[in-house]
Amino acid sequence: MDGSTQTDDIWTVAGRTFRSRLIVGTGKYKDYAQNAAAAEAAGAEIVTVAVRRVNLTDPNQPMLVDYVKPDRFTFLPNTAGCFTGEDAIRTLRLAREAGGWDLVKLEVLSQTKHLLPDMEETLRALKLLVADGFQVMVYCSDDPVYAKKLEDAGAAAIMPAAAPIGSGRGIQNFLNLGLIIEQATVPVLVDAGVGTASDAVLAMEIGCDAVLMNTAIAEARDPIRMARAMKHAVIAGREAWLAGRMAKRSYADPSSPMAGLI
Repeated sequence: MDGSTQTDDIWTVAGRTFRSRLIVGTGKYKDYAQNAAAAEAAGAEIVTVAVRRVNLTDPNQPMLVDYVKPDRFTFLPNTAGCFTGEDAIRTLRLAREAGGWDLVKLEVLSQTKHLLPDMEETLRALKLLVADGFQVMVYCSDDPVYAKKLEDAGAAAIMPAAAPIGSGRGIQNFLNLGLIIEQATVPVLVDAGVGTASDAVLAMEIGCDAVLMNTAIAEARDPIRMARAMKHAVIAGREAWLAGRMAKRSYADPSSPMAGLI
């Protein structure tokens, strides 16, 4: 596969193959119906599910699975709201019991205003989850050293934050993100901090395999339209990466020859 067209440009994580490189969340929408419509508009194949916040089991309340159908989307249970490795492990074991999900997203947050990942706890929890048979996509800081430790410990994908969760500030450290992409042998996905379509384009243009977002769509004035914008942004950024951008120059290089002018 040479990636010459968007339709055959697939990517693989934990043995599962996908065409869409946009992953969307299931939080902050006004209701599950809007959430489902946004996921469809985004062309997503994977949706993240905050196990501690989304109703998956109580039929007396609106259930996510009645709108975002598990036979249409790959559910990626995550540990949003967990601040210790034990909480994260317990949450994902419950998810596996409830839905049989073993492809999961690990995030262990610091109890701070910025909610950046607690990397020591994240790495410890990852090792325990891998030993327990989980395929783990790991939310992490944009630290290339820790990213390599996560990969060496068995992470199925590395998911560095572009900026703090829900901040909408876009990629803050292109150098570190580039180093993570360069060294990785598993997929690298920008996760958290995306605010608008241009942020998604830039993530894909520097070589990310996919982009994960929630707030950027859910808190847009028109979430469905923003979901469509993000779909096109991820495709455009990926196509630009595959095409290979022109070299940057300090001086002009005219499109037409300067010699032989009339």
